[in-house]
Amino acid sequence: MNTKVEQPKGTNAGDIGKLILAGLVLAAGIFAYTWFGRDGNISASMRLLGVVAALVISLAIAAFTALGRRVRNFIAESQFEMRKVVWPTRDETIKTTGVIILVVIILSLLLGLIDLILKSVILDWLLKLGG
Repeated sequence: MNTKVEQPKGTNAGDIGKLILAGLVLAAGIFAYTWFGRDGNISASMRLLGVVAALVISLAIAAFTALGRRVRNFIAESQFEMRKVVWPTRDETIKTTGVIILVVIILSLLLGLIDLILKSVILDWLLKLGG
């Protein structure tokens, strides 16, 4: 159980300003990509590098907000929990996959048989009674 003291969830004006700045930096990177795409002098790889740089800068700005700290804590706790997971062995995975495939085949055949029976009952028997 996590015994950390829970942080207040309110956002202050500084955090909102940082998030707006991060959004503006990202929007500027995307705008620059399209703006310089019309010119033709700058290669697509350089424009893409500019968008990636804008994305990294905006994520770095957003990381220093309360929301960014909560996201970092969530990722760190998720990684800690993933270390506790007991993953199945290759043999267990293959056997389980084989069982699932077998069940799917059996259910498909069963549903196909039910469909065939219902089709013959409805089309061959009920419709002939009405006609």
